[in-house]
Amino acid sequence: MKFDTPATTNPIDRLTIIGRPTDRIDGPMKTTGTAPYAYERHDAVPNPAYGTVVGAAIAKGRIAAIDLGEAKAAPGVLAIVTAENAGALDKGSFNTARLLGGPEIEHYHQAIAVVVAETFEQARAAAQLVRVDYVRAEGAFDLAAVKDSAKPAPGFGGPADTAVGDFAGAFATAPVQLDATYTTPDQGHAMMEPHASIAAWDGDKLTLWTSNQMIDWGTGDVAKTLGIPKQNVRLISPFIGGGFGGKLFVRSDALLAALGSRAAGRPVKVTLTRPLMFNNTTHRPATIQRIRIGAAPDGRITAIGHESWSGDLPGGGPEAAVYQTRLLYAGANRMTATRLAVLDLPEGNAMRAPGEAPGLMALEIAVDEMAEKLGLDPVEFRIRNDTQVDPENPERPFSQRRLVECLRIGADRFGWSKRNARPGQLRDGRWLVGMGVAAALRNNLLTTSAARVRLDRRGDVTVETDMTDIGTGSYTIIAQTAAEMMGVPLDKVVVRLGDSTFPVSCGSGGQWGANNSTSGVYAACMKLREAVAQKLGFNAADAVFADGAVRAGNRSVPLAQAAGEGGLVAEDAIEYGDLGKTHQQSTFGAHFVEAAVDAATGEIRVRRMLAVCAAGRILNPKSARSQVIGAMTMGVGAALMEELAVDKRRGFFVNHDLAGYEVPVHADIPHQEVIFLDETDPMSSPMKAKGVGELGICGVAAAVANAIHNATGVRVRDYPITLDKLLDRLPEVG
Repeated sequence: MKFDTPATTNPIDRLTIIGRPTDRIDGPMKTTGTAPYAYERHDAVPNPAYGTVVGAAIAKGRIAAIDLGEAKAAPGVLAIVTAENAGALDKGSFNTARLLGGPEIEHYHQAIAVVVAETFEQARAAAQLVRVDYVRAEGAFDLAAVKDSAKPAPGFGGPADTAVGDFAGAFATAPVQLDATYTTPDQGHAMMEPHASIAAWDGDKLTLWTSNQMIDWGTGDVAKTLGIPKQNVRLISPFIGGGFGGKLFVRSDALLAALGSRAAGRPVKVTLTRPLMFNNTTHRPATIQRIRIGAAPDGRITAIGHESWSGDLPGGGPEAAVYQTRLLYAGANRMTATRLAVLDLPEGNAMRAPGEAPGLMALEIAVDEMAEKLGLDPVEFRIRNDTQVDPENPERPFSQRRLVECLRIGADRFGWSKRNARPGQLRDGRWLVGMGVAAALRNNLLTTSAARVRLDRRGDVTVETDMTDIGTGSYTIIAQTAAEMMGVPLDKVVVRLGDSTFPVSCGSGGQWGANNSTSGVYAACMKLREAVAQKLGFNAADAVFADGAVRAGNRSVPLAQAAGEGGLVAEDAIEYGDLGKTHQQSTFGAHFVEAAVDAATGEIRVRRMLAVCAAGRILNPKSARSQVIGAMTMGVGAALMEELAVDKRRGFFVNHDLAGYEVPVHADIPHQEVIFLDETDPMSSPMKAKGVGELGICGVAAAVANAIHNATGVRVRDYPITLDKLLDRLPEVG
């Protein structure tokens, strides 16, 4: 199905199932422990062997010698695979570093071997007996130290630099100016389920039960790395215990399970231990961001510039932290610049809302600082600089942009009028109390997605697509879509996901999953409706699918009867025309936070949070709210605690476990309220939906930072905002 004109009234608009708060259909399996995750596929692979990964103990250099003798002689050992005996290996298209290193080492904890044994304990013990001699090389591990060597680098979906008007001249002559630098640290995904895979060979065909967000990408990269045809690789990933972008790409667990299985001649399961994950896999790169804003005394922005520096391994990409600045606020004179330095730290890559999440951490503090310089309320300053067109291309309007409404509704609901404009003035006992706000933007990305739909003789509908559910609720919204389209109750729909033998979907990432995957199901259901109508002699355009039957005129036929003994099958994909080019498609939001800071100790407590989101049609308000509050929680973590501490001498993340890498717990998070604006976006898709999973994190950290400033008068520009950055600047205790 080609989607190249705005959506009009269609079967989804009935909203009998779509748009209703619906319990997740996979919930009972997850809460009873019966959902089959990758490492636990005892049903599919009886009696597997176990593999333990050995990670490099240096960040850069080479292996001079590796002694496997003692490890091979250890009890239960079946095989040991290194780069010396693995055979020819390529590098996946989506990998920056090789998944199996040696003799050259590209980063700390790069996998250099997998030890396969009869039991997990035997494999782990034998892995400790692998002896490696290294020749260490000098590396670059400090972004600030190599910042000046950074080069222009385009990011995902945009150029490195943009310029409109005369930024330098307009900024130099602006009556009110801000020129400030902000930093965000390296961050880890810290998802609940570790990277894990089970591999089994059948002749020259490989099956991988793995934890992967993008099945088709993963299948292609496994095949490319191993040098085998793509059709000889099957990836199965029906349940994923969190990914946040860390499982967009195949990692070493999958490759080493495959290599270990081939060497041992039997199925092998491999999981990355938590201490290995932080350095072996990907992370969100640190940034240094310079933001300059010039404005007239009335608060109109006349110049806005945003430069960002990040680092990655050779061949890697930047953290595109300037992208939201190209779209969020008006201003005739503007510039953005993205710079990438070479660092020899582990691979930097996508983490929830790459680009916008760290970019808004800086931009939305800068906007608050500018409002303060102008003597304007921060909400009013943002509203005053709203735009309904792409600021870099004024001929291109937004398909929908209700940021002002998000700000106004949020301010009213949160009690913003009670905020004290003078920082550090409101006290509650020993606590200094303040409110903060930030705008949110995340683009709506459109990509082809396919599905297959079956109608059987019982009237049941089965949907098959390689779409994944990373805890986001994909199973449920896909079931809701099929039920709405075919006119059956939800319990008559079966959804099968995460298998490379199914039609290729959009996958899970970039908050594009919900809109695109359901649109692919919509397309397949439209084709199935046509097949049903044709079989019954109905005009498909006039046929009504409801209550388990199809009606046209005075005639009604049960779907089960229409399917017949053999059933009916339809397959189709959603393909997009130029609507995403003629109109800027984005989601918007406003975050409000109340924070309290202990006047004596600097301890920070978030007290209240509110998100107001404009994100097209909300397909399932219950799971959408869950997505947003989870993202808000991650935003608090980014603001107050999350930081991968870099050993700048040895080149690794020191706090590489969940004891040292702090993330929010229940006691850190207060009541969270979420409001979705009632809207549809016909430019987006036949579902008229967008996405919310990443919008919910965008701007949150800055709202927390702005609340802390309002509470204390202390402005912190370097995340995370820990109490040591406040203590010597807090107001005197009365």
